[in-house]
Amino acid sequence: MTINMKAKTVMGVGSIVSLASLLAAAGVLVGSGRAHADEPVMHHVKYTVSAQSPIYTDIYYLDQQPAKFSDYSHDPYRFTPHVDVDLGPGKPWSFDLDMSNPDDYAMVVASTGTEPGTPGLHCDLAVDGAVVVSKDGPKGVLCSIRNW
Repeated sequence: MTINMKAKTVMGVGSIVSLASLLAAAGVLVGSGRAHADEPVMHHVKYTVSAQSPIYTDIYYLDQQPAKFSDYSHDPYRFTPHVDVDLGPGKPWSFDLDMSNPDDYAMVVASTGTEPGTPGLHCDLAVDGAVVVSKDGPKGVLCSIRNW
């Protein structure tokens, strides 16, 4: 009887070891199917435009990152909407989005066009909570990491 119990115990341990080995191998196979390096790191981008004096302002901004630059180059207005905004002290405009490559694509442009006066426009471009570009202009301003 003792021999049979040892045989069962040994078989039980052998089965557990075999099962553990199979599960570990399956985990390696399933885990290796997905490479984290292939997934782009997303960055939170925030555009802010403000004015020292009240003014009606045209704002163009990149609201989505194209899959490749040629998509943007062939049809920039598909990625760059236009809004008309009344700006003034304590009345800024802002827009938030996530993108994987803000160094090449994050951009906001504001202009008062033919409106009279020089309201003193200001823009900030922040990436992951840190302002990386800040510009001022009397009637127009461009915030972008990339040199256009």
